[in-house]
Amino acid sequence: MSETRDTRDFCPRCGDPVPERAEPLPGEPRERDRVLCDACYFEDFELVDAPDRVEVTVCSHCGAVHRGNRWVDVGARDYTDVAVDEVSEALAVHLKAEQIQWGVDPEQVDQNTIRMHCTFAGVVRGTHVEAEVVVPVKISRGTCDRCGRISGGSYAAEVQIRGRDRVPDSAEQSKAVEIAESLVAEREEDGDRESFVTEVIDQPEGKDVKLSTNKLGKAVATQITEELGGSYSEAPTLVTEDGDGNEVYRVTFAVRLPKFRPGDVIDPDDGDGPVLVRSVQGNLKGIRIATGEPYEARFEEGETPDAEKVGEADDAVETTVVAVEDDNAVQVLDPETYEAVTVARPPSIDEDDETVEAVKTDAGLYVVPSGGDAADAAETGSDPADPAE
Repeated sequence: MSETRDTRDFCPRCGDPVPERAEPLPGEPRERDRVLCDACYFEDFELVDAPDRVEVTVCSHCGAVHRGNRWVDVGARDYTDVAVDEVSEALAVHLKAEQIQWGVDPEQVDQNTIRMHCTFAGVVRGTHVEAEVVVPVKISRGTCDRCGRISGGSYAAEVQIRGRDRVPDSAEQSKAVEIAESLVAEREEDGDRESFVTEVIDQPEGKDVKLSTNKLGKAVATQITEELGGSYSEAPTLVTEDGDGNEVYRVTFAVRLPKFRPGDVIDPDDGDGPVLVRSVQGNLKGIRIATGEPYEARFEEGETPDAEKVGEADDAVETTVVAVEDDNAVQVLDPETYEAVTVARPPSIDEDDETVEAVKTDAGLYVVPSGGDAADAAETGSDPADPAE
């Protein structure tokens, strides 16, 4: 009686014995080539599957890379970085390889072609194997959807930076634009390519900032009023309908910065003297120049009390203290006429002070409280004056 030999112990291609191998775990597919000996197995083995060529389209404006059906911001320093990333995505290493090591040496052939020399090493069936492949990368330039919309002037929202009864100064206008650009940058970092500033227009009365989406416009208007004070209104305009018949609106956000700014000297005309404005967030808050007492506008007046601007803290000049008369009065030199005049003495003025900062208004000469004391007093706050008083 003859014995039957287990053919799994011999290579079906060359007939050499095959070392015994562990059976696959339950649920794992049985490898077709596991019956081959190592010599026959490595005859057809390829450690790396590489394309003959990789083509990359890069936006010439922002550097985004076109992948599949969308544009992706990659943050590459140059096109060599882009080529390395794209080749890395295109290469495939054999699933049975372990302890993989690889490197890439880019060769710049010309402005649009980079030849990538890729080396690989790994362990397969307990054997150290190596491979080298050369992949040419062709780089073409185009314009991504986002940059195309920007260059085409596309926008969905417009934020108008204006002042109440005044033109915003250059610092306020610059800050407003900075806020818009900062919010866009935050969204870009989160992968949002739909948020961008289309255009910033200088107008005689302020800035106009055109933005890509209504949601972004609302966020910018909100942030500006939170940081600079004031309020904003929305005015939607129907511009078209989309492919599904939905109405598409363009929204204008009209920002109105407060009439007064921190650092303004105003006269509420209530008999208690001028006020140095410290804050226009919510109700206007400040400090009485003459007494150092805190001031806050009534609730219904908000950041725009019935007052007249009479000067600015930046207009204050240093002048000489002639004498401290008492707790309420100090004699200083008028910075224009150099005559000695008696003015109200803020609590921050010490008897040994030789000079003070003073601002001259139509209502008279006033000593400006020192920054720290004035700020502390303003933070203390006070209840708004009773309307009946």
